[in-house]
Amino acid sequence: MGGVSKEHSVESCSGTDIMLGSFVLVGICIFIFIVIRIQRPKNFPPGPQPVPIFGNLLQLNILNPLKDLERLAECYGNVYSLYIGRNPAVVLTGFKAVKEALVTNAADFSGRPQNLMVNSIIQKTGFIFADYGSAWREHRRFALMTLRNFGLGKQSMEKRILGEIEHLVARLEKSAGADMNPKTLFHDAASNIIYLVLFGTRFEYEHQTLKEFVRCFTENLKIGNGPWAMIYDTLPVVRGLPLPFKKAFQNFNTVKQIVLNMINKHKLTRVSGEPRDFVDCYLDELDKKGDGQSSFDENNLLGIVIDLHVAGTDTTSNTLLTAFLYLMAHPHIQERCRQEIDEVLEGKAQASFEDRHNMPYTQAVIHESQRVANTVPLSVFHSTSRDTQLMGYSIPKGTLIIPNLSSVLSEEDQWKFPHEFNPANFLNDQGQFEKPEAFLPFSAGPRVCLGEGLARMELFLILVSLLRRFQFVWPEDAGEPDFTPVFGITLTPRPYKMGVRLRQKPGEMQKQ
Repeated sequence: MGGVSKEHSVESCSGTDIMLGSFVLVGICIFIFIVIRIQRPKNFPPGPQPVPIFGNLLQLNILNPLKDLERLAECYGNVYSLYIGRNPAVVLTGFKAVKEALVTNAADFSGRPQNLMVNSIIQKTGFIFADYGSAWREHRRFALMTLRNFGLGKQSMEKRILGEIEHLVARLEKSAGADMNPKTLFHDAASNIIYLVLFGTRFEYEHQTLKEFVRCFTENLKIGNGPWAMIYDTLPVVRGLPLPFKKAFQNFNTVKQIVLNMINKHKLTRVSGEPRDFVDCYLDELDKKGDGQSSFDENNLLGIVIDLHVAGTDTTSNTLLTAFLYLMAHPHIQERCRQEIDEVLEGKAQASFEDRHNMPYTQAVIHESQRVANTVPLSVFHSTSRDTQLMGYSIPKGTLIIPNLSSVLSEEDQWKFPHEFNPANFLNDQGQFEKPEAFLPFSAGPRVCLGEGLARMELFLILVSLLRRFQFVWPEDAGEPDFTPVFGITLTPRPYKMGVRLRQKPGEMQKQ
């Protein structure tokens, strides 16, 4: 009897210990929630309840949060809040909210958050991620002026693009009658066009420097809006650990070294006051502003060259990849473009950017490709530069702002066919090209993409030139096209094969 009583006593003690431990654990959790709980500021936009440490990270699909952001907008409205760790963020959904913030109240919403992974990587160089201030304005003004001087929107820029198209055509001619993977081809061509502006030079498509540049950029654009970036931004404690986001830092250092070598090599042939390209212009500006009173320095030159390369490459190449994917899936649209191109360019050796005014359908197809490509779905994050108001809500200074451009480009009240690829979205009842106000693939306001003009010229000249020379077909053994993009800072079409069929040269067509 005594042995049984002792065993029962031990079990009771053990059970008591477990209960006591559970109460202590619950008490600790309650204490943590009370002490470090996240409280919204007064009159802050509504949103899902954040939890300590993680904020709303656990409520989002960190591989691709676009569907979750859409769902939350249905619950909380077109202006709602999220927390990235303890940092508040406001998500803008739909054209009205995005326009009111980025255009109507541009001065209040044009800042950049300075505590995210991307800022740690770029080390405060360049101007895409620079905060809204005098240094940013000085560099953006210089960049716009210099790009215009070197032909942006002029025939000199057109000649650079058409020259690169000749190399693109030659590469495609080698694949005529076969299937090829176009991904690196469009990246290489777009990279070379921006290199011509920056350094006055280009690389052969298989050049190791070009391949390394494209690899580093495409990897970082995926990492930058991927799960490891979210974890880095949400949990500062992990930043020193050897986790996959370290790859982004390594890639950026590789790119920096490549650019630094190119700049140093460029200096050897430079003549002060006789600029050949963007880099020469910046170095001339450094000579003028050698008094230390300017934000111009070689570190910023390095950052700006990288920024312009990113702005001038990835969005353009991904839009072209999207355009040809849909043109192969809709051969009747491709053929209608080709008929319009042949008619307008009859007797001409090359296309001109001015020809776009006589090609409403082709223009509509290019713009519809940009809309569906949705290349920068969440823009580049903004932040508020001071305490402000938006659609009745109070938003404190320093709040991270996420403009959901994806929601604008597929908003049902703004588009005739918001959820399908249809050039009619950009054609009026008379068949004339017409661009809706909600077409914001380059964002809006003071932070609108610096490379918009160059991208528009590239997209038109490349697509028209290639459709005039080739027919593109979906390979018979490739299965059904997959239109689901890969999420990142930029959306990228999934890899696909493209069948290339050679048409007659323009001169040969003219003789018939």
